[in-house]
Amino acid sequence: MSEKPLSERQKSILAYIHSYVAEHGRPPTIREIGSAVGITSTSVVNYNLTRLKEMGLLERDADVSRGLRLTGELAQAVGSVQTAVAQAISNLVRVPLLGHIKAGEPIEVGHDNFAVYDEEDAIEVSTSMLPGRTNDLFALRVSGDSMIDAMVNDGDIVIMRQDSNARNGDMVAVWLSDDTTTLKHFYHEGDKIRLQPANPTMEPIYVDPGEVQVQGKVMLVLRQMAN
Repeated sequence: MSEKPLSERQKSILAYIHSYVAEHGRPPTIREIGSAVGITSTSVVNYNLTRLKEMGLLERDADVSRGLRLTGELAQAVGSVQTAVAQAISNLVRVPLLGHIKAGEPIEVGHDNFAVYDEEDAIEVSTSMLPGRTNDLFALRVSGDSMIDAMVNDGDIVIMRQDSNARNGDMVAVWLSDDTTTLKHFYHEGDKIRLQPANPTMEPIYVDPGEVQVQGKVMLVLRQMAN
C-alpha cells in the first residue's frame, strides 16, 4: 500500500463504501458515492477511486456499475487510517427523503407533507458536511429550475433543517395558505414576503406574512449525477 496519507475525501469514500456494503450486501454506484460524500463530478469520484486502488485499499472493475471491493490491505493499514475510516463511518447520518418540492411555480401538496413517500427512504450524509444538530433534518428531491443560479437543478436533493424562522436570503421550503409549497430565497420586506427565484427568467412571488409558513432551511445540496 502507498505510504501517501489518505485525504479526508478518500477517507469518506472508503467509509461510505464500507457502510454501504455492510447494509446492502453490494457496493454502491459512482453516483451514490458522489451524492453521499458531496462530490458533484463523476470524474472526481473516479479519480479518487483510482488513487485508492493504487494504494491497494480497493479493487475495481471499471466496466461494471458496482465493481468495487475493499481489499485485505485496508484491514492491515496503519492504525491512524483505520481509526479515521471508523470515525468517518460513525459520523454518517441517515436523513429521511420525504418526497419532492417544486423549484418553480408553487404546487399543491397539502400542509402536512410534501408528497407521498416511503418512510424508510433515507440519504446517508457525513455529519462533517452538516454543522450543528442533525436530529431534525429531512431531504427533498427538487423538481423544476427556478433555483438554477443557486446551483440547485432539477433532480437534485436538498438537505433541509426543520425551522419555522428565516433570515433574508435563506433558501427555504415554504408552505403558502392556498395549500401550495415551493423552494425559494426568503426576504421579509415590510408588509410583504418576497419569495425570490434564482433564475433571471422568473418573477418573484409576493405574499402577506400571514400567508407564509417556513418549513425548513436548505443546509446542503446533493447534485444529481449520471452513473
